[in-house]
Amino acid sequence: MNELISLGSTAIAFFIVAVSPGPANISNAAIAMHYGRRTSLVYGAGLSFGLVFWGIVAASGMGAVLQSSLYLLTALKVLGGVYLLWLALQSGRQAIRSDEADIVATEKQNWFVKGLILNMSNPKSVLAWLAALSVGVSPGDSGSAIIAPTLVCILVGFANNALYSMLFSVGGMMKTYRKCRRWISGVVATLFAFAGLGLIRSAFAR
Repeated sequence: MNELISLGSTAIAFFIVAVSPGPANISNAAIAMHYGRRTSLVYGAGLSFGLVFWGIVAASGMGAVLQSSLYLLTALKVLGGVYLLWLALQSGRQAIRSDEADIVATEKQNWFVKGLILNMSNPKSVLAWLAALSVGVSPGDSGSAIIAPTLVCILVGFANNALYSMLFSVGGMMKTYRKCRRWISGVVATLFAFAGLGLIRSAFAR
């Protein structure tokens, strides 16, 4: 019974972190509204597997190593920040692109890879994993005790991304997006830019 309560607490903690607005969720919502449920689910699957990568890093103890390795963490944050700025540029171009040109550009996208790279380029995900796992794991627990909460968090991550894909791809959301496509793309570009600059700034903060 105590184990179930512990797993439930871990799941809730991770869900709160996962569902909060951030670059991954914002981009997934925009893609769902613009391109529809199928494309968003593919993109969300990429996001989820990127999250799995950091989950394995955190669960294996590498998360603590990353946090203690100043140069490695700085490099990862800078790379992640540059990628977010690149996404901001793409969203900005999308805001000024015509609808026809946007459709042609979309057909060339590998959405799974884009989602995968976005989450893998954000080392701050390790902090979310460490925070969630710390809820259900005690210092004296063996390595096998980390497997269950890690799997629970992975399921929560997949569920969160699927939830965003389902909610933001309903007809009303997509109609609203089509009417305000350029404004929304502009807002997304701004948010990506702030997130990218914030990540780069945190890399050099002491």
